[in-house]
Amino acid sequence: MIQTLLASTAALLTACAATSSSANCDNLGPSPCRADIVDVTVLDRTTGERLSVYSHDGQRWVAGTPGHRYAVSVRSRWSGRILGVVSVDGVNVVSGETAAWGQSGYVLSPGESFDILGWRKSQDRVADFVFTNLEDSYAARTGRPNDVGIIGVAVFREAYAPPPASLNEAPPIASDQAARGSAGSAATDAPAARAQAAPAMPSLSESRPEKRLGTGHGPSESSRVLETSFERAQEHPDQVIAIRYDRRERLVAMGVIPDGGVPRPFPQSTSAGFVPDPPSRW
Repeated sequence: MIQTLLASTAALLTACAATSSSANCDNLGPSPCRADIVDVTVLDRTTGERLSVYSHDGQRWVAGTPGHRYAVSVRSRWSGRILGVVSVDGVNVVSGETAAWGQSGYVLSPGESFDILGWRKSQDRVADFVFTNLEDSYAARTGRPNDVGIIGVAVFREAYAPPPASLNEAPPIASDQAARGSAGSAATDAPAARAQAAPAMPSLSESRPEKRLGTGHGPSESSRVLETSFERAQEHPDQVIAIRYDRRERLVAMGVIPDGGVPRPFPQSTSAGFVPDPPSRW
């Protein structure tokens, strides 16, 4: 049993068994190991909007704005508890270690969600995630700039614990446990090399002035977690989600976002009055 931290909507894992360094889940797009365990979104806390996700060459992208605070929102869709090991720029958001699956993470109960606001500093506080220039990112300032520009969530299901058998009844048939075991073993079918290989950063013209975006170590704010326990059903993640991010200008230049931009809900927010008649057709 693993000692962890628990909040009303999430639990923070502080220690866990070591996992294999080889990967059997695909971190590009939906995992073939098990789909629909969690939903992951990126929220711009400065504007209050959910950032649009763009698909490009098998990767997911969001456009960040320098200086804006953001959060990684994780919502569980699983019927049992799950653990999400979360990384930003290749750094574990709880421990500050160079990220690996066997490290600290957040535990969610069925149907629960949790907004990860920043770098975990204690059981009570975090340092905000802030979009910033690569050289000002937390990863770069701690000597780890190579993986700046990506958010990762590795998801683990909790080990199944069968109820104790009654002395007066025959033990129940462990069909559910067998089904879960089959699903877990299916996770080992994907080639190990796929999750290990990091996709290459699309190139930009050297003449473009825009700098790559990273995540800074922002102001401190309250975020409470407590202790609980969690045991993984298997050593490899059941699902791995990767979302890359950069400035909008760079994503347009790379072809991730069409040149025409995206529709705006309030393109002229200062307009007032009533709806005018449309122009005549003749």
